[in-house]
Order: sequence, then structure tokens, then C-alpha cells
Amino acid sequence: MLDALRISGRISGRISGRISGRTSGTTFSSVAELIADATERTALAGAAGKSGARLERVVIGGQPYVLKHLDLAEDWTMRASGCLRGAPLLAWERGLLARLPACFNQPIVGVAPEDGGAGRPASGGAGRSPSGGGGRAPSGGCAVLMRDVTPWLVPVSDEPIGLDQHLRFLRHMAALHAAFWACGSECEVVPVMHRYLELSPWLATAEAAVGSAHLVPRLVAQGWPRLAEVAPAAAAVVTPLARDPGPLVEALEATPQTFVHSNWKLDNLGTDEQGRTIVLDWEQPGRGAPLSDLAWYLAINCRRLPQGKQDAIAAYRQALEEQGIDTEPWWDRQLALCLLGALVQFGWEKALGGYDEELAWWETQAVRAAPLLK
Repeated sequence: MLDALRISGRISGRISGRISGRTSGTTFSSVAELIADATERTALAGAAGKSGARLERVVIGGQPYVLKHLDLAEDWTMRASGCLRGAPLLAWERGLLARLPACFNQPIVGVAPEDGGAGRPASGGAGRSPSGGGGRAPSGGCAVLMRDVTPWLVPVSDEPIGLDQHLRFLRHMAALHAAFWACGSECEVVPVMHRYLELSPWLATAEAAVGSAHLVPRLVAQGWPRLAEVAPAAAAVVTPLARDPGPLVEALEATPQTFVHSNWKLDNLGTDEQGRTIVLDWEQPGRGAPLSDLAWYLAINCRRLPQGKQDAIAAYRQALEEQGIDTEPWWDRQLALCLLGALVQFGWEKALGGYDEELAWWETQAVRAAPLLK
């Protein structure tokens, strides 16, 4: 791995020399080193995202990049993950991102621990010295330097995506899972227990205790009590699991495991000119059930999918089979558990929309899967 990562010169040479490859593992001691030859650095105001991460536009060697700061004091998703150094940093150091199948365009070119040494740019600060600026030192976390893939990302809207792109996402999701099938502890980045607790009532309580002003934790606090009002049958199954996912995690552990991204939200996805899939936000990855990625994708993108859930599930299964994975022995059990798991993660969000066809579907899946926990 390290032989493939030898790059001479200063950071601009190290970055530009590997633009076309999917390399990881190179160690950067600080953000200052990561962006040492930046000629422009500008804060990106109003960038999409609800986590509290801070984004900057950086120019190195005449090429545009995005620098994403994951600061433990500012990013509630990072606190929820329990990965204090930052999940992208761990995945980078372990070379996991370099192992993605060729159907992915992996834009990350460097990750460094946050140390406060690189400061903050002023708004509109083109040409600002990368080492200048004030700002407090981060409390922990990392900074992720990515090629700017904005033109290829799925547009932020309420419109359904095209069927071809949707099916391509499912095929490439299956390719990712097949590539890491039966992976070991090297893929344990964010523990599965933490992923199922990320949007739990405990999150709302913890964020309120630290005075967090972020919207999502406040909506989580509103949504979980609402679920009991609008869908009591669903709440009876999933609310206890939202507080203690242990029985669900234990049941899933007895089914096949792989490396999962854990946030296949359309805002994180794109398709480049070669038809490769772009996946951003490697902030909750880890070892887990492959169908947990599929269930998350179906739950969070429900209003924008061009295909019914059962058809999408069948399309993913076919893609996984085409990758050489025999699904027959384990499919039904893991699918039921992962659909239940998706409501453990999103029961609060579904409840905020009232009892509609969407929530009714997920309630049926949760009630159906409950006996598998006994």
C-alpha cells in the first residue's frame, strides 16, 4: 500500500500526483501540511449539510478542492459516532478507501488531524495565506481534502432521480459490499451500535445538555414522542430499540458482514462522466450488514426514488448475486432485521410527517421483524 503512495515534493506535488488514483494511507501531520501549497482558501457559506461541519474552497496547483473540517465541538454527527479522531481519518489511515471498486470515483486525496494550526479563512478570502487567520483550536477531529466534484453530484431538489442513475447506485452499492465481503476488524471504524444510536433519543438528550443549536437533534427530540402518538404499533417495537439497539445488533451479527458506508443519502451521491459513483461523507462507515446500507437508502431517499421499495430491493439483490454472492441462505432474515433497523434510525423522522403510506409500510416491516429478536 505505501509503495503506491510515494509521492515526491511538497504537498501540491503529493496531491496533484495522485488525482487520478484512489490512494490512501499517506500520513499528514496537520491541516497546515495538508494544504501547504494552497494559493486560495475561501469559506463556503451556505453549503448543504446539517451536521455542523465547516467547508472551504481551496486551490492547489491551479485545481479546485473542498476542505471539510470535522470538529468535535461543532459537528453533532461526529459526537454521535464516538470516533473522536474522525471516521474519515481512520478509514484513510487503514487504506479502506483505496480498496473501493473501480466503479467508484473516490474524491478524497488527503486527511489530516485537526490541530488548529491552519486557522480559518475570511469569507471571500481568495488569496488568503493558508496559515493565517484566527479562530479557536478545534477540540478534536480531522480535515478532509477532496477534489471538487460538485458538477457531478445529484442536484438538491424534491424531484425523483432518473431510473438509470438509481439502478446504478444499487449496482455499485452491491459491488462495494461484495468487495469487502466477510471483512474483519480492519473495517471496524464506527461500531454498529453507535450507528444505530446516532439518531436515538439519547442523541437529543446529549445535544440538549451541551446546548446544541443544531436542527436535527431538536427534530429527533420532537419526533420520537410523536411516533408513539401516530404509529403506536411501530413505536412499541422500535422505541425500545432506539434506546438500546443491543438485541438488533446481536441478531444482525449472526448474518453476513461487510464494509458499509452508512449514509447513502442522495445529497452524498453523484455520477461522473464515466458513469462511476461518487460517495461523499465517509463519517459513519464500519463493519455491518450489507442490507443496512440498502435500508438506509430506501428510508432517507423515499420521496425521490423512481422505483418502489420492493423493486429496488430486488434490483440490489440481483446485483449482489451478479457479484458472486449467494443470498439464499441469509437474505430474508437480514432484510427483515435491516428494515426494522432503518425505522430504529428514522422512526422519529417518519413520525413528523404523520401517519401516511410511507410510515405504514415501515411499521409493517418493523412489526413483522420483531419476532426475530427473540
